[in-house]
Amino acid sequence: MERLRRLDWVNSDSPVYFITACTFDRKMILASDTSHAAFVTFCHAATDHGVIVGRYVLMPDHLHLFVCILPGPATLSGWMKSLKNSLSKQWRSEGIPAPHWQKGFFDHLLRGHESHAEKWLYMKENPVRAGLCELAEGWPYAGEIHPMVEQ
Repeated sequence: MERLRRLDWVNSDSPVYFITACTFDRKMILASDTSHAAFVTFCHAATDHGVIVGRYVLMPDHLHLFVCILPGPATLSGWMKSLKNSLSKQWRSEGIPAPHWQKGFFDHLLRGHESHAEKWLYMKENPVRAGLCELAEGWPYAGEIHPMVEQ
């Protein structure tokens, strides 16, 4: 039997991940102005900790984003834990009872520009597929913190 060829391994000191995290019991708490502001503030500060956040989409019950972990002490799981804690703090201040997040998150290592473009198309069209807006550009809870690839 012929063996399938393995995909090329991308050796990068700063890999880019496609991340998905869901709220607990799919609570509809992410797509709000206050959650969005807290998310953007946290992601801008991430560069001080060796984490670069690219494009993102906040849906009512889950989020998608691109994250690059720079060489150093930061880890993807540690940063995601901090992100979830930060947003949970915001929600507690709004009187939204915990728990707020499902355990863990989904991550996919991107292998090139094509993979990034494919995932971005999926992300940005998510609100349209869910019937939340007619055009992806009309969804107010999406954006880009730092450019990661040539557009």
